[in-house]
Amino acid sequence: MTAEMVAPAWMHEQITAEEYESWSEEQCAGIEIVDGMVVVSPSASKRHNRLARLLANALDAAAGPDWNADTDFDVRLQDVPLTNRRPDVIVYRADTIDITPTRPEHVLLVAEVVSPGSETTDRIVKVDQYAKAGIGFYWRIEQAATGAPLVYTYLLDPATRTYREGDVFAGVLKVTAPFAAEIDLGQI
Repeated sequence: MTAEMVAPAWMHEQITAEEYESWSEEQCAGIEIVDGMVVVSPSASKRHNRLARLLANALDAAAGPDWNADTDFDVRLQDVPLTNRRPDVIVYRADTIDITPTRPEHVLLVAEVVSPGSETTDRIVKVDQYAKAGIGFYWRIEQAATGAPLVYTYLLDPATRTYREGDVFAGVLKVTAPFAAEIDLGQI
């Protein structure tokens, strides 16, 4: 067995929050941590990235001064075992922009753009994790082979820490909660 064939330790050992925080930004790019284990995410498609950026820009414009919308940074769902997710779009309290790590109590809404290979994670696993963490809104964007994407919205039931299904939108997303927004995702 050659040295190239031996997987690095981080691929088969749980890591702690302290270990993760010592890693460089490059080491943290393209990964999530689930129950202390590194999960490598494949590079997203241009369509996926464009959808996330359009959504984040529109939410940022609609959110008002108390909220920011952005893409591609960690949300620390739990410390032990360490679970960091990197939602495609995050709406978070503007006054927490310099606080790291971002925690669920800083976050109002997360959105995931479903891609080939992320179907189960985005449709089932992350829905449960975000709800248990107490994030108020979850949106799932399903890319269509042709035409505009579908957007599924979910609202947290704080008593059960589960999401209730909300409205489904085709192409144009028009919501009043968590704030009023009208977003045309058919622009891709």
